[in-house]
Amino acid sequence: MVFDKNKIISTCNSFSKNTLMETLEIEFIDAGEDFLTATMPVNPRIHQPMGLLHGGASVALAESVGSAASMLFVNMMENEIRGIEISANHLKAKKEGIVTATARIVHKGRTIHLWEIKITDEDNNLISLCKLTNMVLPKKKI
Repeated sequence: MVFDKNKIISTCNSFSKNTLMETLEIEFIDAGEDFLTATMPVNPRIHQPMGLLHGGASVALAESVGSAASMLFVNMMENEIRGIEISANHLKAKKEGIVTATARIVHKGRTIHLWEIKITDEDNNLISLCKLTNMVLPKKKI
């Protein structure tokens, strides 16, 4: 199968319609053989009460990118991806601007994928470091 970066980005963005990803304005912007990248604006819509990026929004960004990245490795006509565990270390506060999440594969098994997702700001400061475990499940026949 030939790697088609533009098709992958377009497909990921189309899957985001009418979902939490659209609500959070998550946009997939780059893809490679072992990574996927998306951005999310930081504004009052995703702040916690102290006016900072909500940790839950960061985790939603991380899981969205890591789960979409797992889709790159499986036949989606036969399989589904389910996030089964996520952890996040929030390292730096962010009030406004853009954050960028890049998911990189750590382990690609037949049924388990492990991703490291780094969320950075415009100056490449590390905002959050996340780890996501996805399970690959066969689609149920209807």
